Amino acid sequence: MTVPIAFPEVKEHPVTLTVNGQHYHIQCEQRTHLADALRDHCGLTATHIGCEHGVCGACTVEVDGAPQRACLQAAQRFEGKSVTTLEALDDDPLTIALRQLFSAHHALQCGYCTPGMLMTARDIVRRLPNADENRIREELAGNLCRCTGYQGIVRAIAEMLRTYPRQEIPNAA
Repeated sequence: MTVPIAFPEVKEHPVTLTVNGQHYHIQCEQRTHLADALRDHCGLTATHIGCEHGVCGACTVEVDGAPQRACLQAAQRFEGKSVTTLEALDDDPLTIALRQLFSAHHALQCGYCTPGMLMTARDIVRRLPNADENRIREELAGNLCRCTGYQGIVRAIAEMLRTYPRQEIPNAA
């Protein structure tokens, strides 16, 4: 005789997120992390999900202006905060320049890590105007790339720090 397995009912809860300046009213399980909420409920797919343990950095977004992993906490913890994904930075001069330098320095291969790398690179440029190669590498330690060997990524960020006018960088130190 086969005994049916009864699974508990999954309860969804309302969550209001402010992402890229827009308000999203979604229904999700309490355990749904921000990265899944962004992708599955907001339709914002630039935030990639890799390890789901906060190790790879593919899910990096900005929360209230600072980089943060979107896979580590439940979406409901981000109510009242401002979340920025790579989609919002399409017209951002700093991000445009970083994309061009990533391309010029062959810092792209498969592209899976690229959204998180760009979010972290943008933070490095805004926060650490005098970072040398060692400091750039240290800052990138939370973003894993299996394809590039990091050389092109580091060169792109270093060139950005050398050549981009500080007065044009929003929130530059």
